Amino acid sequence: MARGTEVQLDGPVDERARSLLGRTFTAHGVTVVLTEVEAYGGVDDPASHAFTRTPRSEVMYGPSGRLYVYRSYGIHHCANVVTGPTEQAAAVLLRAGRVVAGLDLARERRGAVPDDRLARGPGNLAQALGISLADLGTPVTRGGPLGLGERVEEPEVVAGPRVGVSLAADVPWRFWTAGDPSVSAYRRSPRAPR
Repeated sequence: MARGTEVQLDGPVDERARSLLGRTFTAHGVTVVLTEVEAYGGVDDPASHAFTRTPRSEVMYGPSGRLYVYRSYGIHHCANVVTGPTEQAAAVLLRAGRVVAGLDLARERRGAVPDDRLARGPGNLAQALGISLADLGTPVTRGGPLGLGERVEEPEVVAGPRVGVSLAADVPWRFWTAGDPSVSAYRRSPRAPR
């Protein structure tokens, strides 16, 4: 799979998120085709980790095309691609993918789950790809062993509200490939207003 293909990551984060669907993403010996992503608008988005600048979110304020990794619920890692412009701190959460290379390694990392669930959900995706906090800040658009690759599919894109956020919960910035079984289920946060 080709990696490091030029990817335009500056501009409106929702457009950048849509543009990642159907692209490959490779990390630590496994490649997926991205089937679900979620956009976060940084300083303008109260659901974003970067809405308030902290040491944890600092990488999001830098140049686009880097990986923002965080630990969720103390056990899972989640991976985001930072988009631009610099200081906007916008990013796209990689929510799900279909494993297309390194299947045995993904199975080893994830255990006994069906293949269409190996990279279903952001924590499972990061685990299948072997992404950890050690990958924080890694460039993902310049080639190398970790990063975005070519668009290999032109999916039918569906949009809806983001998963599990309590603020700006109805913003339709979750994008997924229609009908793909690797896409995770929608779960509204119980803290989100109705």
